[in-house]
Amino acid sequence: MKKYIQNFVKYRYLLGELIKKGIALKYRRSYLGILWTLIEPLLTMIVLTIVFGTLFGNEDKTFPVYILSGRLLYSFFSNSTKVSMKSIRTHSSMIKKVYVPKYMYPLSSVLTDYIIFLISLIVLVGVGAVLKVKPTIYLFGAIVPLLILPIMSYGLGLILATLAVFFRDLEYMWSVALMLIMYTSAIFYKPEKIIRSGYGWLLEINPLYSVVSNFRNAIFGSPLNERALVISIAYSILFLIVGVTIFAKKQDVFILYV
Repeated sequence: MKKYIQNFVKYRYLLGELIKKGIALKYRRSYLGILWTLIEPLLTMIVLTIVFGTLFGNEDKTFPVYILSGRLLYSFFSNSTKVSMKSIRTHSSMIKKVYVPKYMYPLSSVLTDYIIFLISLIVLVGVGAVLKVKPTIYLFGAIVPLLILPIMSYGLGLILATLAVFFRDLEYMWSVALMLIMYTSAIFYKPEKIIRSGYGWLLEINPLYSVVSNFRNAIFGSPLNERALVISIAYSILFLIVGVTIFAKKQDVFILYV
């Protein structure tokens, strides 16, 4: 363990450079630059509110906050896992030339998107203030799902990055899986009807739903749901252990396939 910590400390500056490079590349040739991080979720929220709120007769004035909170978390989860999955192949030229701990590539991908995600939360704060969603003491509980989410994404990213080196079609399969995750994360609708219909298990097997659920609880002034908390922590630990294990076992042969 000491060896891995020393190795990480040795290459921590490279991690910072990879993060800077990731942010720069994301907004290269973009006139709006990082401002798009604020505009895009706002526009998405407006469209989804019109479709799933106004047209479906939802009279809850805070519904845009409900949608935006779920959409922001899903966007980070989706983007970070997709970029992590491609990270080894994206940096194949560097892998072939110099030695760098390979876990740095998916880690930098997740951290890059996480920084952008944290900036985008400014929009949520603004919309919440406009729609008069009053902060309570439970708002501090939002820190918990915000810490669990990047760990979960990194663990899953390691798994995907490893498999994607050997199975290129995984990128298309993961896009389909993300669509299923999105529709079972209760981003656009209230989950009560699904739970009452007996299909609540679809939500619980979704690793993202428990995180989104507790994040919303904190925003709307409710305590964290203990069951959802246990499920989200369990998923995060499982993904991280499996991801680290298979990544460590296969990383030495990446160079033969990238």
